[in-house]
Amino acid sequence: MNHIYMYNARPHWILLTLTIHMLSFGVACSDNEESIDEPLIHVVETFKDVRHAFGEGLSQRHEGTFHFPVAPENVEHIRMFVKLRCPQQGCNAWDMFANIRVQDPDTGTWFETGRYITPYGVDNSALTKGFMVDVTDFKSLLTGDVKLQSFVEVWGNDGWLVSVNFEITEGTPDYPYYQVAEILDHAEWSLAGVPYGEEHDFVLDKMVSVPPGASQTKLRTIITGWGHATPADPDGRPCAEWCFRTHHVWINEQAMFTHEMGPIGCETNPVQPQHGNWAPDRAGWCPGMSVSVRTNTFDAPMAGESFHFQYVFEEWTNDFMSTADNKHAYYAISSYVIVKSDTPLAVPEVY
Repeated sequence: MNHIYMYNARPHWILLTLTIHMLSFGVACSDNEESIDEPLIHVVETFKDVRHAFGEGLSQRHEGTFHFPVAPENVEHIRMFVKLRCPQQGCNAWDMFANIRVQDPDTGTWFETGRYITPYGVDNSALTKGFMVDVTDFKSLLTGDVKLQSFVEVWGNDGWLVSVNFEITEGTPDYPYYQVAEILDHAEWSLAGVPYGEEHDFVLDKMVSVPPGASQTKLRTIITGWGHATPADPDGRPCAEWCFRTHHVWINEQAMFTHEMGPIGCETNPVQPQHGNWAPDRAGWCPGMSVSVRTNTFDAPMAGESFHFQYVFEEWTNDFMSTADNKHAYYAISSYVIVKSDTPLAVPEVY
């Protein structure tokens, strides 16, 4: 069973300090003064030191049902924190793909709420609460009894102890009602992604119907590159883990949004030192960090209309001359459409 507790965000010592300063400047406090509203934060503890490992009856994937106490229309924002500890055998030695998913109870669909990459052989105690991902986009699903899934692509019997907590801030949201639908989800694990630079049968274009009443429409995308395929870039970077690329989201046959798969400063990662090659920049991600959520908001909500979505990779052709065991390059990608409104609205349709 998960644990839920609440706290007010503003510490009492801050209020005491403000009171002293007000009195020192002759500012009188009146019983008629309007009190300062403090945000109410609900902390929902879900997975607690759950061991993710491989072999000997151990599992990379775990599921659980947990209670989230706030109605979506009262949610201002939700933050998810992932804490990693080392089991008795030690932390796994490699930087591995990992994510947290939430299940839609109506359809059984799993949505990737956040992705992170494990550090090389160390925990993430340098971060007090762990890796943080804003998951407010999924507030229509993070209410009541919620089924979650935690996955770490670990190939040893050492692995990780994973804890996942959510902080739900109750207050006035940008919009009280959200709905979310899957456009693309090729992110079961790193090499389940879209093959880059070769023929494949993955569908990267969809039609999306926005429900009537939508006041805002946006896309939420997570993407990481994997593999050491050739030809390498002129600076020696093979694809798709290391080669820097520019991807585009086309809407109605026009390039509308850009995703730069470039360096994000791995050497500045607070989770350091690690026991491996953690400092060099990858293509849009780093060992021991959460993966960036790429958010693209439309200028107009297109309520009651449909649009054509296409995800377009930068041109590159795999020559399959790599000396690596796996000669392919991959992009593990999930992309969702989120609609918001001041009134209840239907789920977008994707086809």
